[in-house]
Amino acid sequence: MKFRDFHVNIKVRIFELFASRLVGNMVLPFMSIYLADHFGTKITGLLILINVFTGITMSLLSGYIADQYGRRNVMITAESLRLCSFFIMTVSNSPWFESYGLTFIAMCMNSVCWGLAGPANQAMLIDVSTPDQRKTIYSIMYWANNISMSIGGIIGAFFFKRYLFQLFLILTLMTAIILIVIFLFIKETHKPSKSIATPKMTPRKHILEVYYTYKKVVQDRLFISFLTAAVLLLSLENQLTNYIGIKLDKHMPIQDFLLWKIDGSTMMGLLRSENTILVALIALFSAKLTQKYKDKNILVVNCFIYTIGFSGIAFSNNIWVLFIMMALHTLGEVLLAPVQESYMATIPPENARGAYLAFYNLQYDLCMIIVGITVSLSGFLSPFVMAWILTVIGLLGTFIFYFITPKLDILKDKAIKEEMRI
Repeated sequence: MKFRDFHVNIKVRIFELFASRLVGNMVLPFMSIYLADHFGTKITGLLILINVFTGITMSLLSGYIADQYGRRNVMITAESLRLCSFFIMTVSNSPWFESYGLTFIAMCMNSVCWGLAGPANQAMLIDVSTPDQRKTIYSIMYWANNISMSIGGIIGAFFFKRYLFQLFLILTLMTAIILIVIFLFIKETHKPSKSIATPKMTPRKHILEVYYTYKKVVQDRLFISFLTAAVLLLSLENQLTNYIGIKLDKHMPIQDFLLWKIDGSTMMGLLRSENTILVALIALFSAKLTQKYKDKNILVVNCFIYTIGFSGIAFSNNIWVLFIMMALHTLGEVLLAPVQESYMATIPPENARGAYLAFYNLQYDLCMIIVGITVSLSGFLSPFVMAWILTVIGLLGTFIFYFITPKLDILKDKAIKEEMRI
């Protein structure tokens, strides 16, 4: 499967993903620093929570909206609101006018946009792709996402403090270009029947529809099992910048590395750099590395490799062991990601894809709850005990995937047969 064979929506989505993440990561990851500088640390924590819950609420609503009113309309609406939010940020941080309050309001608008567009984007990709295409598509998107985030983050680290207005201006202009591209080239992939999407529905009926839609999602045991496994494994990845960073800073002795002396915090930076570089390199060849093997084996084996690599990082403070285990962890991470997403695409029924994907996107927020708990526990337990707890979390996620993959394979085979009939 080659890039030129993809549906035009997929090509546009890959361009939009790379461009938006590239310019977005020049600014957005550093906004907590911006808020702390202008509102203080205590208020900033509250503002970040407000921002996060705004995005979560909209993400759940948007899944329902995307199923009821189509993907393209939601994407255009979200991108238009995003353009407005970045324009407000630009004006509010210009040489002629400053307003930190307006900037925060615009940040919340942007969170609404991310929550609104996410499920529609993901559902649209599933609508126009076949099961055989999805591993390749998700591999390309995974690579594009990580490369754009890395480049954008590096640029932002150098220019955020001194050239904030210019970065906001670039962000606004790029969002305008993305909006035009979506408007001109994205085609609608889901047209609900008039009996489903009707303007005569009252707000109360809409609320009830949202409730019953997500009630069905929660009652899907296979989906909930899949989400649980995904959350457990993703929580390990997010431990790298949380518990592992704290552990290395407190317990790793200063060691010689080539011509430098490395302490725990520096080691954390090196591990993140190693992860970024290896993701970019391995993702280029991930499709070829896994094409000869069954998806079930790829998923389970690489979940295990992912967990063992992280376990080694949690147990060890030796520089060379940490580097080797990070390489192992990253290998598992890159190879399992496309297969995991491909399996996920087979679970939602066609008329509820937006709702399922909106709920699935909560994995990032749910995993942070686990991260918060483990960081708190680390104040009472030894690093050795913590390493075992984290290893068990990863193995539990791996075993859940192992037990549900037969059912996932049945759904995938069914989807392939339906595609062949079409």
